[in-house]
Amino acid sequence: MSEKLLAVRDLSVSFATEGGLLSAVDRVCLDLAAGEVLAIVGESGAGKSVTAQTIIGLTRSPNARIEGSVRLHGAELLDASEADLQKVRGKQIAMVFQDPMTSLNPVYRVGDQIVEAIRAHREGMGNAEARGLAVEMLSAVGIPEPQRRVDDYPHQFSGGMRQRVMIAMALESSVLIADEPTTALDVTIQAQILDLLGRLNRERGLATILIAHDLGVVARIADRVLVMYAGRVVEEGTLDEIFYDPQHPYTWGLLGSLTRLDRPRPHRLPQIPGTPPSLLSLPRGCAFRPRCPHAFGRCTEPPGLEARLPDVPGHRDRCWLSPEQKRELRQVEGRIGLEEPAA
Repeated sequence: MSEKLLAVRDLSVSFATEGGLLSAVDRVCLDLAAGEVLAIVGESGAGKSVTAQTIIGLTRSPNARIEGSVRLHGAELLDASEADLQKVRGKQIAMVFQDPMTSLNPVYRVGDQIVEAIRAHREGMGNAEARGLAVEMLSAVGIPEPQRRVDDYPHQFSGGMRQRVMIAMALESSVLIADEPTTALDVTIQAQILDLLGRLNRERGLATILIAHDLGVVARIADRVLVMYAGRVVEEGTLDEIFYDPQHPYTWGLLGSLTRLDRPRPHRLPQIPGTPPSLLSLPRGCAFRPRCPHAFGRCTEPPGLEARLPDVPGHRDRCWLSPEQKRELRQVEGRIGLEEPAA
């Protein structure tokens, strides 16, 4: 593996609310190397975005409790001052948010916003030189006629083009966090943005965290996958391990919810029964237990995130079922899926 740029250890984030202490992220660990795409997947409320925002210091508030370690190039970020974080954001680590329509300031030209980001981290660089670099960045992300478009306002760009601008602003960094960057875009533009991220990852050695709830998006460019549920990582492994030999019932449900064009139309669209639990009062033991048709007595004990496949030490999951039971139970109508609960 290439040089490890980002190392997160036992990251926990909770928020004091009127209803009690809300545990949004619970002991998340991850590593990210240069040239690697790590996907974090799960339903809304799984803790994906809070994990990402905490890494770059956006969840700091009086009611937030943050524990663990986040090291970027060996330097601890959780203890860094806000002034130090400002020097890191945009230069060493950057984030592309979900909605490109609201990410840019509507009253400033696109080029001026990119130039501001460049000059914030390059002392002594003049405006003309920074403008030239901004044009190069727009060209790198596939915006046509960048010399002219650099003077346009955000409203003159489509949603897909605005997302390209946001990615261009992140090109100075070595670590990119893309938080569901294709959510607000149509399917064709989604594919273009994913291809762009994959190309930049290969050409520039950009280390990327891709946050998504759609495993179809993940399959396009990810190298490794973390599956999160109720604030915890419930399974992690390489892309092939997650797609072809998943070990956690929640992952089976996510995979089974993908529509397949190469199979006959099912009698109903597959889905995971129920809804995610409240983070204010998680169920005892396995958090997925109330929605899992394969739950049994031991599931009331909290399972650890462990390597349960003897031949694949890098693949870990939180499920008490044996590997043999999992391979049998995950087959639903000839494909991986989550069995429907009994009526």
